[in-house]
Amino acid sequence: MPIETQKIFIDGPTGKLEAVLAIPESESKGIAVIAHPHPLHGGTMDNKIVHTVFTTLQSLNFVTVKFNFRGVGASAGIFDHGIGEVGDVIAVTEAIRSQFDQREKQLPLLLAGFSFGGGIQLFAAAKLNPMFLILVAPSVAHLKAPPVPDSVQFALIVQGDQDDIVLPQQVLAWATPKSQPIVLVPGADHFFHGKLLLLRQWITRFLAS
Repeated sequence: MPIETQKIFIDGPTGKLEAVLAIPESESKGIAVIAHPHPLHGGTMDNKIVHTVFTTLQSLNFVTVKFNFRGVGASAGIFDHGIGEVGDVIAVTEAIRSQFDQREKQLPLLLAGFSFGGGIQLFAAAKLNPMFLILVAPSVAHLKAPPVPDSVQFALIVQGDQDDIVLPQQVLAWATPKSQPIVLVPGADHFFHGKLLLLRQWITRFLAS
């Protein structure tokens, strides 16, 4: 369990970004940066799926950070239609890496995101070269997101088959050209009502393997 969870502010491209950081008690297995759903539709770092991913990763001994995109909560700036938000992810990642990476050892990077945040993480992954990628119902069609970069060694994409916001067929169409595996969860809607424990289990198994 983490010995410290703290609210912090990180210098972003347009001002301070509000974030919550969890530091594991034992040796860190990596750094995880989690992105939240669409800012104009109530998305914040307090979203229950973001919270589930956050607590799961901190329990697995990752240095874990979730943050509010520009213009959300106490984060400075205004919504930038997904363009500036990629820069927010990069700023948060670089700030956490500079704090926790050791000169002789760079911790593995994990990028995670839900819905809008999942789509944003695909753009960020192309620039940050994470080892791990965890996406829950990623908004790939709306954001015209690229495929999982070849540099990503392990990717977990979880999609509900009853999702009426990020449609399963859109995610499958995005995944098809590179035969990207998708975990399709029967009975799960966009917000994984009643399925959060299952989501936690999938993430745990993914990282354990």
